[in-house]
Amino acid sequence: MNIVCLDMEGVLVPEIWIAFSEASGIPELRRTTRDEPDYDKLMRFRLGILKEHGLGLREIQATIAKIDPLPGAREFLDELRSLTQVLILSDTFEQFAKPLMEKLNWPTIFCNTLEAADSGEITGYKMRCEKSKLTTVKALQSIGYETIAAGDSFNDLAMIQASKAGFLFKSTEQIKKDHPELPAYEEFGDLLNAIKAAL
Repeated sequence: MNIVCLDMEGVLVPEIWIAFSEASGIPELRRTTRDEPDYDKLMRFRLGILKEHGLGLREIQATIAKIDPLPGAREFLDELRSLTQVLILSDTFEQFAKPLMEKLNWPTIFCNTLEAADSGEITGYKMRCEKSKLTTVKALQSIGYETIAAGDSFNDLAMIQASKAGFLFKSTEQIKKDHPELPAYEEFGDLLNAIKAAL
């Protein structure tokens, strides 16, 4: 019994914060988990910048509405879901993910949630659980699933390493160099073939 666990941003859809950085003209918001392994530190930094510029949920959601999945992502996911169970494990937030899940034909996603004031100001965030991707993979394994995982960033490494098969996808040169033991792919067809071989 297999279940494939996939990261969302950078793997299936473009990075939301990079898109918002470009839309808002604030280069500091380009920082992602590819740059900063400490997610709490990264989110505190982001919320500080949003507050400084008077930006909130509405502005970010307006940017997300214009984001499309990466070319080939929907087809990849559709084929994968016809073969096995698939779960998107993301450190993003429900308020960001919903329009993207619609464009990906509503796969199941486990993610976090934002706390926002009526004004739209993002006042905080609630993580689903500590080390959410690794914790979820371990929980799935504890109920009889073998996991196969793929992601692109520092925060994906633990779930990839804990799985029976794990892959880097569209990752950075630095992460690939630091983890030569992990097969790395750039094209959906290659990742699909690797997952099929592991099923």
